[in-house]
Amino acid sequence: MPQHESLVQILYLPTMLFLVLYFVIIRPNSQQQKKTKEMLANLKKNDEVVTTSGIHGSVAIVKEKSVVLRVDEGCRIEFDREAIATVISGEVKPEVVK
Repeated sequence: MPQHESLVQILYLPTMLFLVLYFVIIRPNSQQQKKTKEMLANLKKNDEVVTTSGIHGSVAIVKEKSVVLRVDEGCRIEFDREAIATVISGEVKPEVVK
């Protein structure tokens, strides 16, 4: 019997360690990746976005693997979809000072 109890104790610690790692690291990371993939799939024209490099603009053209952003009047830049960090929604745009 003592051997059986020691085997249970030996397996208990790695199992608990794996569960903690799963709920603290693995699961939140996979949920974040799922949200990012969904956000990139739902990009549409006139969405306000921020790229990973910090450029703010609105979506002018949505292509299969890239997005053309309007960053200023007459200035458009093409980015890969993966370069879009966030979509800004429901925020009021500040007035442009001329």
